[in-house]
Amino acid sequence: MAEAESVAEAAEGGKSKKKLIIFIVIGALLIAALGAGAAFFLLGGQSDETVAPAEPVRKEAIYSKVRTLEGKPSFVATLQSSDGKRHYLQTFVEAKSRDQDVVDALTLHMPLIVARMNNLFAKQSFEELQTIEGKERLRQASTELVQGILQEKIGKPGVEMILFTNFVMQ
Repeated sequence: MAEAESVAEAAEGGKSKKKLIIFIVIGALLIAALGAGAAFFLLGGQSDETVAPAEPVRKEAIYSKVRTLEGKPSFVATLQSSDGKRHYLQTFVEAKSRDQDVVDALTLHMPLIVARMNNLFAKQSFEELQTIEGKERLRQASTELVQGILQEKIGKPGVEMILFTNFVMQ
């Protein structure tokens, strides 16, 4: 009988030791989880409201035709040439922007833009415009010209680039 009591006490003691170990493990996990949550909150957890988008949202491009005073969509200019012949340039021009205010400013200041672009085109050399590099330099100069006018008139360059949608020389 004494042996049965000692076996029962040992089994009961083993069960209580297991329960104690389980409570200690659960307590340690709970403390670790609370510590991790506090560290995340204090050291850099950001709410969804303060997270900036990875890439800025870009507005859709708006293309505006640069029209001459009569409303024609093309420019015609006589080019300078070293061969003594008359050469002409006909080009259709569009301005690329992303802001409706810029489009409105382009329309408002179109006479000034057209006049200055006509002067720019008339100063070009036929031989230079026969190369791709020459056409690219003219496109860049046209972009800078329009950006300068808009900077003066509305306080921002506004136009991303000037595009030649048709470019014919003879």
